[in-house]
Order: sequence, then structure tokens, then C-alpha cells
Amino acid sequence: MNVETQLASKLDVRGQFPAIAGWHYLDSAVSAQKPQAVIDAITNAYARDYASVHRGVYARSASMTTAYEEARAAAAGLIGGKAEELVFTRGATEAINLVARTFPRGKRNRVLLSQLEHHSNIIPWQLAGYDVDVCPLTHDGQIDLDAAQAMLTEQHAIVAFAHVSNVLGSILDARRAAAIAHHVGAKLLLDGCQAAPRLSVDVGAIGCDYYTFSGHKLYGPTGIGVLWGRAELLASMPPWQGGGAMIDRVSFEQSTYAEPPQRFEAGTPHIVGAIGLHAAVDWVRDLGLRRIHAHEAALVATARDALGKIAGLTLFGPAESAGIVSFALDGVHPHDVGTILDDEGVAIRAGHHCAQPLMEWLGVPATARVSFAAHSDDSDVEALLKGLATVKRIFG
Repeated sequence: MNVETQLASKLDVRGQFPAIAGWHYLDSAVSAQKPQAVIDAITNAYARDYASVHRGVYARSASMTTAYEEARAAAAGLIGGKAEELVFTRGATEAINLVARTFPRGKRNRVLLSQLEHHSNIIPWQLAGYDVDVCPLTHDGQIDLDAAQAMLTEQHAIVAFAHVSNVLGSILDARRAAAIAHHVGAKLLLDGCQAAPRLSVDVGAIGCDYYTFSGHKLYGPTGIGVLWGRAELLASMPPWQGGGAMIDRVSFEQSTYAEPPQRFEAGTPHIVGAIGLHAAVDWVRDLGLRRIHAHEAALVATARDALGKIAGLTLFGPAESAGIVSFALDGVHPHDVGTILDDEGVAIRAGHHCAQPLMEWLGVPATARVSFAAHSDDSDVEALLKGLATVKRIFG
């Protein structure tokens, strides 16, 4: 057992999550439960501190504006970025759409995606009119960067990859992905929805150009997410939506726009969402992302070892994954697995996970997916195995 795994064994935060008392929640990859610290921050923001931001001259509006901008700095700092490079969005989906619609691609009209991408990192590029190329996977479900290097040309404007697969938990070699994208003059966008809650991320060290993640997968509220982008890239992008807050000067003849990031934040923002996200960022950083990843990795190892001994069960993805395990049971649809497990007090995800091209590659219509979190423990694995024994008994 390595040092990080030993540290992880001391992780005990289950009691901080009031919504999972008496319940085995193994669906954090779709949306994380909220610790009491985040719940309290949201409650206080509405019940005690609320005012609009960037508008009022009264004290409470000024203090809320400060809190809102401190949340921006905290979210940027989580991934090694600067506050002025971080745009608040409704989530990673909106962030990817923003880049797809406004990135100044010039004569380059190709985007390289991978076989394992979430629909939110496929459809925006199609809607924006890009020609889509698809990078294959290795046998164990990693993005094949050797293939990506061979496929990339000077016609590619963007490479857009998941940092961590939402189905397989496979972790991208992000530094190499950045290097091969930049070799042909393309930019790298990373979908960090599954990585930000689990891995220590440094966008500077990676060398990526854009990074996105959603608050609700990081133990924060829904309706808030971020787009981090290099300052010079954000400055080159036109506004995507128009309205209040994103302007410099407005007239009926001509309007001018604010500098980034405000240029991309039209209208009244999700103020309390940002406050809640700040609390979630603080909670994760105080606990330590290295500890969280080690904790989840230990649970993945335990689960995969036990699941691998079940007759007729197929495991997908690499042995070492970031908190996610997908599987299929012969003769049982994943929806039936999920329904029976629910009766046993265990919540998992069953379906195509918004990754239908990946399901096609796996050769299945759907998988059952278990995803761990900081609050997960051995009792969750035990309940999962007990529930699967019931599934096996019901289906013979």
C-alpha cells in the first residue's frame, strides 16, 4: 500500500452529507451529493447575504460582488488558472458550446474528438459546423494518442478530449495531448467534468488552451460551471450572448463590449451558484484532491477485484481508473440491474451515459456504472455486491 492509499484510508466524511444517510449513493459521476458546508453557504447566501452584483452602490451589493469575484478566483485557482481567465457558465455543456460558436478558427474547420466523448463534447461542434474526426481508443479504453498524432493536420482548429471518461474512468495523458495538438497549430480543449472532482489539475503544467467543468459534479450546486481559457484566446473571441453586464457602451447605432471574462456573462449571473461553487472548491481543496483520488482508486480496485469474480459479468475500461467502474451482466439489461439495486438501497447509473458512440465501440446498448466519491466507503461496495447477488438470484 503506497503513502497516498494509506492517507486515503483515513478519509471519513460520510457524516458531512445529510442526503445520503442510510443510502448507498454510487452515482457521483452524474451529479455529486452536497456536503453540509456547501448547503450552508447556499442557505446563508439567500437567507442572510443576498443582493445583486456589479450594479448596486450599497454595502451589501458591494460585499456580494466581492464574494462573487472571490468565487471566480477560487474556481480558477483550483485548476491553476487566473481569475481573469475564468468565465462562469451554466455548466460545462454551455462552456463547450461557447467555444464551438466563438473560437476564431479562420480557414481551419476540423475538430478532433475521441470515441469516448460525452454528447456534450460532440453535438456543439456539429451544430457549429465543424468537420468532425474521431480518434480511436486503445484496447482498454484509453484515447489512442498515437492515432491522434497521425490524424492531426493543419486543417484542425481544435482537439477536444475528455480528461477523464465518464463511462470508463480512463485518464487522458493531457500533457501529451496538448503537445500533439500544438504541433499542428491546433488548440486543446479538455472536458474536465470527471477530472476536476478527482484529480489535481494544473492547466499551466498541462499546456491546454481551454478547460471546462461543472459545479454540480464537484459537490457544488447545479446551474454553475466554468470555462477557463488562455487570456489571449478569450480576448480574440466575440460575445456569444448579448444583454446587461457584458457591455462597455451601448447605443442604437453601435455597441462595444466588456473585456473577458465579463464579455461572456450576459445578464444577471447565478450569484448564489457561484457562492456555492466557492464553498465546494474550498471543501475539496481542504480535503485534498490527491487524497480523494487515492481514496476512490482504492475503492475502484476493491470493486473491480470483487466484480471480476462474478460469473457472466464483463468489466469495461482500464484497471486503474478515476473513481468509475462500468460493467455488464450477461442476460440482464443494465436498467434491470439498476432497478433491483435501487430496491436494495444502492443507487447506480444504468444506460448509455450520454456516450452512445462509446457504447457502439463496446458492443453493448448500455452499461451499469458505479462511480465513487469522497464520501464512499467499503460499505457501499459491500451493498453493491449484495445487491448483485440478488440480481443473479432473480435472473437465475
